[in-house]
Amino acid sequence: METLLAGITSITIGQIVMMLIGATLIYLGIKKEYEPTLLVPMGLGTILVNFPGTGVLTQMVNGSESEGVLDVLFEAGISTELFPLLIFIGIGAMIDFGPLLQNPFMLLFGAAAQFGIFFTIVVAIFFGFDIREAASIGIIGAADGPTAIFVSNQLAPNLLGPITVAAYSYMALVPIIQPIAIKAVTTKAERRIRMTYKAEGVSKMTKILFPIIISIVAGFIAPISLPLVGFLMFGNLLRECGVLDRLSLTAQNELVNIISILLGLTISVKMQADLFLNFQTLMIIAFGLVAFIMDTIGGVLFAKLLNLFRTEKINPMIGGAGISAFPMSSRVIQKMATDEDPQNFILMYAVGANVSGQIASVIAGGLVLAFFS
Repeated sequence: METLLAGITSITIGQIVMMLIGATLIYLGIKKEYEPTLLVPMGLGTILVNFPGTGVLTQMVNGSESEGVLDVLFEAGISTELFPLLIFIGIGAMIDFGPLLQNPFMLLFGAAAQFGIFFTIVVAIFFGFDIREAASIGIIGAADGPTAIFVSNQLAPNLLGPITVAAYSYMALVPIIQPIAIKAVTTKAERRIRMTYKAEGVSKMTKILFPIIISIVAGFIAPISLPLVGFLMFGNLLRECGVLDRLSLTAQNELVNIISILLGLTISVKMQADLFLNFQTLMIIAFGLVAFIMDTIGGVLFAKLLNLFRTEKINPMIGGAGISAFPMSSRVIQKMATDEDPQNFILMYAVGANVSGQIASVIAGGLVLAFFS
């Protein structure tokens, strides 16, 4: 009986709080459908790692203590950045860059919508974080979970848990955060601007060359970003080359599903009470929100700046779609447009900006690593 009660009597208030946080993540994933592929395994993992003497972190083998299964997975998949990079192959295979190639100037909005990253880095430094920690916090604004994991694991692995939770939570909250931010810096008249869409075909050769060219350009601009950009573009090349359909489907389905399960469970290693429950975590979550909001505002204000010099006006909400949360952000922008004017269809422009944000976010992650690693 003493052995049975040992676990109950040794549990701490912090561990109980973390279990409740894990249960909340599971609830948000299942009930609210907020990024369920990551939040559900992350939530259960958070519960598992917070039991006193939990076997998922340490286990007895032949009478001696050794690493548990989650520690082994963490060392193999997170410490080596393997899991986030493999996710990028699947993401690349899912993305159709056609809308961007039809309107290449949408790349500008993807770049502008990374403003929140660098703004938040400055703010975090002002509040006492060192430069590497501030850079890791700022990358939450990339609106890209794998990029946030990849960068923070290199620059500030001690902050990996709260940064991951913040990144995926805010990605899931895009439909709530973005409309508030956009309405704060636009007028009703601006949100009602219509844009004429002219569908133009994109040749197969263009779609094949695009991921190759982007990889080459990224190699010269930010070579340290090549693991991110290269794996993303490799996935897209599988999709577009036309002779690797089986590999493309595998990357989009089996690969992404397996790695999502392992990634969600493994990240929970950094969700232990003694690592997570502190004032610093609250600040990281708050700064992550700042990064998301300023990304959106930066893209919108850039579109408004362009409108000063254009006769054919851009709906400034398009700029807000330049974040990496694909395709959720483009859907939010289209919904806002139809709420203001039921006949206003800007989805293809929003998708183009949203896809460019995926590219810009991984390049921004590479630039952050180049500057601060």
